[in-house]
Amino acid sequence: MTRPVRIGVQLQPQHASDYGLLRDAVLRAEDAGVDIAFNWDHFYPLTGDPNGAHFECWTMLGAWAEQTERIEIGALVTGGGYRNPDLLADMARTVDHISAGRLILGIGAGWFQRDYDAYGYEFGTAGSRLALLKANMALLAARLKKLNPQPTRDIPILIGGGGEKKTLRLVAEYADIWHTFADLDAIAHKNKVLTDHCADVGTDQAKIERSVQWPGAERASTFVEAGVSLFTIGVSGPEFDLSEVERAVRWRDEVNPEPVRGLA
Repeated sequence: MTRPVRIGVQLQPQHASDYGLLRDAVLRAEDAGVDIAFNWDHFYPLTGDPNGAHFECWTMLGAWAEQTERIEIGALVTGGGYRNPDLLADMARTVDHISAGRLILGIGAGWFQRDYDAYGYEFGTAGSRLALLKANMALLAARLKKLNPQPTRDIPILIGGGGEKKTLRLVAEYADIWHTFADLDAIAHKNKVLTDHCADVGTDQAKIERSVQWPGAERASTFVEAGVSLFTIGVSGPEFDLSEVERAVRWRDEVNPEPVRGLA
């Protein structure tokens, strides 16, 4: 293991009609010892009642920046076509300052057509959404360099997705963290593809943290052996049950040589 294991929780902002439930959940997650609290960037629930209660991603991150003290925060992941990239860079810089340097900027190409249709964005095709993400990443990176004041740190970029030709190329160019839903058998292959892209663009592949959804304590060590060091457990409202999160934190503390502080 070349970097310490970290545990994230994705507090899925669905089915909680009172924001206080989310405020309570993120504070409980911090108290439980997680390293990162994520939400997601959708406008409607993905499971359960499709018309159930739901809150917006980035305004929530601004609140979390004030409500928490230690953990990193971010979206898993921001819809790449939902916001002007220059504006998104400014939003990220502002949340970075509010949180005193604890923001992770998670972004992906987007996939949930209802979000696009209901909010007036062009859904297009998988290819067109990836092309837009590519263009937006360049604009976002450029805007971050122009802002005054500058971010408090080089804001870590997390890119979600597994496409080998386009998405992993963007990971090599821009990301500090790569989040994938690939299974264990596919990770080794995709790691090789990512390494090749990194060589092409002059990036040290070892600087990119590998991230997956939590597979359970019984299997997590096999993912660590494959190079994964960030595991995230998704929990949904209105209960936001953190019992599995607490189990994951205990497992982390057993395998890590020392406590984790910030981006590994």
